[in-house]
Amino acid sequence: MTGARLLRGAAGAAGFLVVGELVIRFGISDGLVFPAPSTILYEAVRLPADPQFLAGVATTMANWALGLLIAIVVAVPLGVLLGAVPSLERTVRPILEFMRPIPSVAIIPLAILLISMEQMMKVSVIVYASLWPILLNTLYGMHDVDPVAKESLRSFGFGKLSVLIRVSLPSAAPFVMTGVRIAAGIALVLAVSAELLAGGVSGIGVFVGTAGSGNRVDLVMAATVWAGLLGVLANMLLLAGERRLFHWHKVRTGAQS
Repeated sequence: MTGARLLRGAAGAAGFLVVGELVIRFGISDGLVFPAPSTILYEAVRLPADPQFLAGVATTMANWALGLLIAIVVAVPLGVLLGAVPSLERTVRPILEFMRPIPSVAIIPLAILLISMEQMMKVSVIVYASLWPILLNTLYGMHDVDPVAKESLRSFGFGKLSVLIRVSLPSAAPFVMTGVRIAAGIALVLAVSAELLAGGVSGIGVFVGTAGSGNRVDLVMAATVWAGLLGVLANMLLLAGERRLFHWHKVRTGAQS
């Protein structure tokens, strides 16, 4: 089933590229605003040989990984704590619901004003954006814990901490992993967006901004293609890890549905 979906997706992408190419070749569009797909793909293939672009990719991915890691370290324990203490969650929930809908990109100008260090500013924005999906999915996972399993352990004399470690955390783990996977995509978007808006020495966003200033739309689109491919690759790796580690959760939810 997965293979069929991949084939359909590849066929759709190929069809889109062919239509775009025909639009340029038949003179329907002059190709000045949006280059031909063949031109974009040619530049995308050449970019890995560009040291400046590779340095930018390394910078972006380093900020991405650091921001995502900090978000995990903060959001998971906080989500477990709020999920384990309902009264605390009820107290904090209005604040979470107020802050969660704020577009993460909108805080980049504020972060530029408040944080003078370039990397710290960009990582802080990534952490803020990544925090919410991980925190909320951790909360949902804590709420989804089977109450019968918890009561069974309590009836055998296990305390609250033992029940949390033996039942709640393993049950919530698949939800946490899903939150991390969602946050990974958001983190990459914010990493590139922060580089575009704030500039800097290196980064995919910096490369795109420089190419745009030089009116190299082909390079802008080629770098964007690579940013998308990196996001797809990260999602595929995390999804494969999620399925491998928590295959039992897929089976359980599938049986229930």
